[in-house]
Amino acid sequence: MPIPDELIEQVRDAADIVSVIGEHVELKRTGSDYRGPCPFHGGTHRNFSVIPRKQMFYCFVCHEAGDVFSFFMKRFGMEYPTAVREIAEKCGITIPERPVGGPDPREPLYSAASVAADWYVRRLRDGDDAAVAREYLTERGFDLDLLAPWGLGFASKGDEFLKAMATLGINEDILLEAGLAVRRDDGSLRPRFWNRLLFPIQDLRGRVVAFGGRILGDGEPKYLNSSDNPIFHKGRLLYHMQNAKHAIRKAERAIVVEGYFDVIRTVEVGIEEVVAPLGTALTEDQATLLRRYTQNVTLFYDSDAAGLRATFRAADVLLRAGIRVFVATPPQGSDPDDLAREQGAEGITAILDDALDVLERKLQLLDRKGWLGSIDGRRRALDRLLPTLRAASDNVTRDLYIARAAEALGVTTQSIAHEVVGRGYNPKPKQRVAQAEPSSDLHRRGPERELLRVMVHEPTWRSRIAERLEHVEGRTGTLSELVDFVAGSSPEASGSDLLPQVEGEARAVLAALLSESWGTVDCGAIVEGALGKMESWQLLRRVEAIDRQIPVASEDEKITLAKEKGVLSRQIAKLNPSRWRVIQRHASKS
Repeated sequence: MPIPDELIEQVRDAADIVSVIGEHVELKRTGSDYRGPCPFHGGTHRNFSVIPRKQMFYCFVCHEAGDVFSFFMKRFGMEYPTAVREIAEKCGITIPERPVGGPDPREPLYSAASVAADWYVRRLRDGDDAAVAREYLTERGFDLDLLAPWGLGFASKGDEFLKAMATLGINEDILLEAGLAVRRDDGSLRPRFWNRLLFPIQDLRGRVVAFGGRILGDGEPKYLNSSDNPIFHKGRLLYHMQNAKHAIRKAERAIVVEGYFDVIRTVEVGIEEVVAPLGTALTEDQATLLRRYTQNVTLFYDSDAAGLRATFRAADVLLRAGIRVFVATPPQGSDPDDLAREQGAEGITAILDDALDVLERKLQLLDRKGWLGSIDGRRRALDRLLPTLRAASDNVTRDLYIARAAEALGVTTQSIAHEVVGRGYNPKPKQRVAQAEPSSDLHRRGPERELLRVMVHEPTWRSRIAERLEHVEGRTGTLSELVDFVAGSSPEASGSDLLPQVEGEARAVLAALLSESWGTVDCGAIVEGALGKMESWQLLRRVEAIDRQIPVASEDEKITLAKEKGVLSRQIAKLNPSRWRVIQRHASKS
């Protein structure tokens, strides 16, 4: 039977990679790393580097790289379990002898991913067609030699990758199962990655299990991940976690950024406890993974509207996992990559030192909007705070949040608590979108359901819809929660990817939408019509409120209210909500 993952992690954490490799290579300290002659290509110069902060080695000549286990495997021809046991013995850790079982059926997939990673790396370094990738990295201010330990690669156009894999003994079925190839309509094979800069994704053991690819030039999607398969589930891993976990424990915090380059640049300036989701919104599994190493997470996302939405969605997921959440905000128009490049560690550290608790950050933004200065504004502000209040999974944090919200809004803690609990607060929901009671309303065609149809079948519309929904108030219920969840999801995530993250009636609605046919549809008309109808409802509610106020208002107030009603009526006419009926008829035929 295989050695348990937790025991392997215990050995890896206990092993001093400098001491272990130093028994076989004469190492001398050079800055924060150690250098010596490479034992793999028989070099005499100190081109072989051991990097303790990343728990890895790398040769700048022959490009051999890996962790403490792979050093023994490559140097002495050991199998992986033998290397683990050898190093465990050096660390004084006993691994119980177990009956030898059959081979791990996933081993061919790990091998294929590793072989592919090596091929992609060589292609980036030496390929003539990779010049565009090398130029792109240089333009972004990266030194190609310094990037070498990150294992970046290049996926070329054409079928050269498939030919190389066949030569190396990787058959088509393995390439398909490992997410390295896809089958064309005519049955032939095509590389999954095509003209992309590739970032290897590793599991906690440091094994390459997948790739994230950035398109070079025009094309969609901008980023593409390996598909989920037996060795890779993108919602369960975090980029750079295999190295960052040691720094996270030492720093007693994790920094979560949005992109691969944000991670690389931040680490290269000396801040190592940084990770990133894999092109999708942060998941519960990823939050649980972070919770294994720390109780404190700082979200360091972009400061634009999309970045703030992603920040607060991620914060709710982390709060439900029992993690304390802080928000660090880069200057407008900047991101961690830009900040690290322009200001180095000092600039990054200054922003991180100013990080606020997520609730305080929400209150800060609401105050800047002027919402805390009026009764109507404070009511709307509370609606924005409720997701965070409900997400807090421990009683102390929840009570502190309720008290702080009550103080900021000028109401009693009992009122806030009633809003939190009275509307179905559940401290530890099973999934991101809570199960709702069955309701035929969820399946009835309406503006929100039509927005869902568009976002499920045409993911590129999600961010635009999310921005417009920011200004639509009074939306409550399971369908609205589902709309917000899908709108906030990455355009790379298909509707099928989102299905496992919801349950109950919300899941039934999403499944029904996925099963519907989707031909040639005027998405713009559906979106504008649906949003126009919802915005008109909001204005109509204000008109109804004015109608209730007029009978008891003074003469001067009646004049003011009548003028406001006239303005609202013209705005409603401009939105033309009646066209929604036409759109509904067309939508029902599609």
